[in-house]
Order: sequence, then structure tokens, then C-alpha cells
Amino acid sequence: MSKVNTGYFFEDYHIGQVFEHATPRTVTHGERALYTGLYPTRFALYSSDEFARGCGLPESPLEDLAAFHIVFGKTVPDISLNAVANLGYAECLFLKPVYAGDTLSTRSEIIGLKQNSSGKNGVVWVRSTGTNQRGEAVLSYVRWVMVKKRDIDAAAPKTVIPELKAALAPAELPLPEGLDFSGYNFAQAGEKHRLADYEIGEEIDHVDGVTIEEAEHMIATRLWQNTAKVHFDASQRPDGKRLIYGGHVISMARALSFNGLANAQMVVAINAGSHTNPCFAGDTVRARSTVLDKAEIGGIGAIRLRLQAYTGDTGQSLEKLDGKPPAHLLLDLDYWALMPR
Repeated sequence: MSKVNTGYFFEDYHIGQVFEHATPRTVTHGERALYTGLYPTRFALYSSDEFARGCGLPESPLEDLAAFHIVFGKTVPDISLNAVANLGYAECLFLKPVYAGDTLSTRSEIIGLKQNSSGKNGVVWVRSTGTNQRGEAVLSYVRWVMVKKRDIDAAAPKTVIPELKAALAPAELPLPEGLDFSGYNFAQAGEKHRLADYEIGEEIDHVDGVTIEEAEHMIATRLWQNTAKVHFDASQRPDGKRLIYGGHVISMARALSFNGLANAQMVVAINAGSHTNPCFAGDTVRARSTVLDKAEIGGIGAIRLRLQAYTGDTGQSLEKLDGKPPAHLLLDLDYWALMPR
């Protein structure tokens, strides 16, 4: 009997199947430092304990997306080790901040299945929940991923496509305990713009670009203990290229959005997201944000943003052509962030 784990294939999943994923991860200040080294992030709340205390938190938390990557990485050996591509996200809630010393674990449930028409692979929908050492949920999200079949002759499962919310309402957004922007230091944050300064429909081209490096994306993906073969093994794709982990693109775009949205301090929800085209080393990633909505929760401003990552020059159209996203669009992400009113 082989002791080697070859991962699950599409025909191995069934609705209601639950995974308690291996390898709990204790977060240290090293994750904060390395995240800053990998991405050009400058959000003050995640950079300074003193700034965070001035906003009512006990110390600077781990960047929300870093917590997402850690929780996500736990799921890969059971969900996407044999993935063709990770396709999208929905109903993602950042329920509690994660601090150095917290230990994160992940549990997932299969909630949807659909075999593709080729018969070679299928889409798996999974709801994953990350918890800390006290058993408190810190993050919950749905994602769907295309997974290879081991046996193309295996019978297709009954198609189940879960009904997911198009967006989370302001009333559903979690507000971190103690968060208070009444004494917010705009000078230290880097920009003066507050919620009232943004208009629904406003577009912000974030100007800066970062060229993706092969080594950096593999370091990042290893940091999250994401073992998906397509990110490391060039023989897994016909083109001989390593696929950049989609979360690497998300973090890069979010970091680039600082220029124009420096006060969108905390990501509290992801309404929807899709990796519209693959990203490879050598691509230069840029970002654009569109303001979709504004709200107030518990005296804190909430801004709903459409974050798009793309390659090439600024000013390009990022809208669909003949119903399809343009080839230079890498990411289309709809999320809520907290900022001073």
C-alpha cells in the first residue's frame, strides 16, 4: 500500500464531504515582515502597533489577506492538489483579526459539483472556515476550483451548483472589537481621503506596476504551505509554465491600491472574485479600483470596491468583449473595506 498522498481527484468528492485539514499554523511576526517583503503594502494599521492601538486594537494584526492565504493553504492538499485552476470566491467574511501567537486551522465542506463537458475534469465548490486556538472562526469563504479526473470514464456526479449571495449587505459585515477611527491619524496613514471623499462610480487607476518574479511567487506560495502542483512543477502544464497562485495576484493588487485608497484599512468581506486569466512570471501587474457602494456600520465607514488587476499599460478598457473578459485582465474582485467616515 502506497504511503504517498496523490491528492483527491474530481470523482473522489461528494456533497456533504467534510475535511479537517492538516498542519495547524501558529502565526508569528515573521509572517508580517515577509508579507511586506513580498508585496508593496503600506497600510498603516498593519505596519504599526502604535497606529493600531490608536484605532482601538491591541496591536497590529496580520494583514487580512495573509490570514486568508494561510487558511486557504491548509485546504490545498485535500481540495486543489490536482487543480487545473482556482476559479473564484464568494461569501468571504473576515470575522476576527488574527494576531501573532494565534494558531490557525481549517475545516472545509463540499457544497457543489459539476463535471465539465470534456469529461476530463469538473468544478468543485467548497466552503472553508478558519479557526483560531480558541475555536473561534476568524474567516469563512466559498471558493470553486476546477479539478482533474483520475479516470475520465468515471461516472459524472449529480450536478449541484450552490446558490451564493451576489454581495454581502453592510449589516452582515463584521466589525472588529474595539475598532475606533475617531482619533485616526491621517498624516501617518499617508492620505487625507475619508469615506465622504469618494463617490459611487468613481474609478481610481493606482498608477504603479510590479513585474511578477518567479522566485517571489514561489516563496509566497510556500509561505502559505500551498502545495498545488501547477505553481511549482513546470511539467504540469502543456506550456511548461508555472501558474502564479491567484492569491499572489490578489495581494499584489491590494498592495498597489494603497496609492489612492490608503485609508481603506481593513478588508472585512469579499463579495465575489474571479481569476479571469492566468498570470505568469514576467507579467507586470497593475491595479484599478471602482467604488461600488458606501455605508456606515457602528460609526465606522465601509467602502465597497471593485479591484481589477491587469497587465499592460494604464488606461486600458477592462470591460468584457463579446461577453468575455479581455486577455489582459487577471483578477476581478469585489470587496468591502473599513475606513474613517
